[in-house]
Amino acid sequence: MNVALLPWDRMWGDLAPVGRDARSGGYRRSAWTSEDATLREWFAGEAAARGLDLVTDRAGNQWAWWGDPDADGPGLVLGSHLDSVPDGGAFDGPLGVVSAFAALDAVRDRGFTPSRPIAVAHFCDEEGARFGIACAGSRILTGALDAVRARGLTDADGITMAEAMTRAGHDPAHLGTDAETLRRVGTFVELHVEQGRGLAGLDRAVAVGSAIRPHGRWRVDLPGEANHAGTTLLADRDDPMLAFASLVLAAREAAEKHDAVATCGKVRVEPNGVNAIPSLVTGWVDARGDDEARVRAVIADLTSLVEDRRGTLTEESWTGITPFPTDLAGRLSALLDDAPVLATGAGHDAGILSAAGVPTAMLFVRNPTGVSHSPAEFAERDDCLAGVAALATVAEELAR
Repeated sequence: MNVALLPWDRMWGDLAPVGRDARSGGYRRSAWTSEDATLREWFAGEAAARGLDLVTDRAGNQWAWWGDPDADGPGLVLGSHLDSVPDGGAFDGPLGVVSAFAALDAVRDRGFTPSRPIAVAHFCDEEGARFGIACAGSRILTGALDAVRARGLTDADGITMAEAMTRAGHDPAHLGTDAETLRRVGTFVELHVEQGRGLAGLDRAVAVGSAIRPHGRWRVDLPGEANHAGTTLLADRDDPMLAFASLVLAAREAAEKHDAVATCGKVRVEPNGVNAIPSLVTGWVDARGDDEARVRAVIADLTSLVEDRRGTLTEESWTGITPFPTDLAGRLSALLDDAPVLATGAGHDAGILSAAGVPTAMLFVRNPTGVSHSPAEFAERDDCLAGVAALATVAEELAR
């Protein structure tokens, strides 16, 4: 049986090849790269095709407005991000942007006339894959990330964010908090693929978010002494990779002890030669939990290990628990036939905006396996379309 193709399918198909790695099947869409430029052009093209006014804020985020948010706002904003983690999945981020455009199409096709402007937003550098700070676009926008620090962040090749932005045709001198843009946002709703299996056993395609659990990232620098891998006696070696191996195991043990989660998913080795004992190992710890105390306890357990090995542990980012307004979440749950209300351990731009005082809500689309940040990430087409329908219903309710 042929499935009727919808605008959602066209947009999804347009994005499918951008940044896709032929070997892994995953995506590499980092901020201020050629892939990112293609995504930004795609977003601008979708805005133009709908007659929307495209605005880029001081942080580099894109906003496509239906109506004038300065004259008739503040408005309702739908959207998410388009970048990915290294070898990430297709749904994390893009599903929210494509669904926002599709939901806008749906309400306009029904002849709905909003009482306030509606926008679709594309937040840049949400994953923080290149420069290490998650939700950098929304953090800079709201002032949670200082512009001076942001400009000086470096990627694995030593390129600063300022240099990368310049190469991409954006002036980093304009980077900074954008109160004017924030004033235009009356309510923000982000649709996202679920990054877990909360919906898998509930026979429901869509849930409403209640909160984002606290989470942070820490950089660990472990010094050693560079030497020859074949001629240096084991007793004479000062090998920081041993310390890093201990850290990986200790992070798992501490997470189990404090009922949290922790991951060492990134490491940089100097000089990174197969026949050389490293002089320095830099690793990163991602830790999350139901409350701040659990997460801080994990890091406290790791701190003594790092210090014992003459290393340093530096907090690079921290986001406390971010509850979404309960009245708004309850209202949307009731509107969507008593949709389940779930918390998430994944960070989102919605959390940054909520922490800045913007009334914010999230919708989650069922992920049957719960796998995310992986090429295996997946959502059924019918569930995605159910998410679009739910988002359109929410948009009509909040812009009525």
